[in-house]
Amino acid sequence: MRVAIIGQQEFGKAVMEAFLARGDEVVGVFTAPEREGARPDPLRFAAQEKGIRLFQFPNLTGDAAREAMQSLNADIGIMAYVVQFAPQELVNIPKHGTIQYHPSLLPKYRGPSSINWPIVCGEVETGLTVFRPDDGLDEGPIVLQKATPILPDDTLGSVYYDRLFPLGVQAMLEAADLVVSGKHIEVAQDESEASYEGWLRVPESRISWSNHVNYVYNLIRGCNPAPGAWTTLNGRRIHLFEVKKHLFRTFGSVKGKIGAISEVDETSFRVTAQGGQIEVFTLRMEDGKKMTADEFIRQEGLSVGMQLGG
Repeated sequence: MRVAIIGQQEFGKAVMEAFLARGDEVVGVFTAPEREGARPDPLRFAAQEKGIRLFQFPNLTGDAAREAMQSLNADIGIMAYVVQFAPQELVNIPKHGTIQYHPSLLPKYRGPSSINWPIVCGEVETGLTVFRPDDGLDEGPIVLQKATPILPDDTLGSVYYDRLFPLGVQAMLEAADLVVSGKHIEVAQDESEASYEGWLRVPESRISWSNHVNYVYNLIRGCNPAPGAWTTLNGRRIHLFEVKKHLFRTFGSVKGKIGAISEVDETSFRVTAQGGQIEVFTLRMEDGKKMTADEFIRQEGLSVGMQLGG
């Protein structure tokens, strides 16, 4: 089939390469222009390297984008990690229209941080959806879905890179085959089950130690590796990554004040939250590199009773 790719970054690159590997023809790639000083987009670089027609429009709503898509005579459009709005007059141009990947089980967790929020909210399952894009955000009819568990110690990184990324690449191939062969079924999203969340960025990733330890733990793993859940020590921001949760089982097992360092050993330190402690193994100081807890303990002279947050 003749495929037009709209996307960017590693996921867009992997989807493009998967179609090429099985013998499909990628007739064109649309990717957002890189910001000045940003790292080269892997999809843009790979498309240029393979001699594929590349389009980098500041937006996809103008005549230039529409005319470019018309010139490709594509059988299907594939939207793989898209940050630009793609209007109906563009996505309807390919012979069989366009399909889009979204890393959640729509209609739940619509929005740009749809991998983070299910982890932060303590969900035990997430997944991916391939759907028909419309002018709403993640609101079009569903073509295909695949579910995957969120394990108790999963992080954003493990859920995405170990499961949603590879499953998503294969799902795009599978869905494209169903659509082009006319064997797919489109199911309208159930609006009574819908939810939308915005970006999970620095303000949302700040740790409140007065929250229950379960929520603090979920926030940290839902922000690992990005944006990195954070707290402060002596006014400096610290992002926490590899951690372990410990629950208080009895009144007598409670240690330390909320937000205080309650235990320090050679390889880790523990911080008290409601109902338990967070044991920290790796972290990063603001504008610094990741380091192990033992390096941080020595560098900062950590001791029991020092207060985090505030």
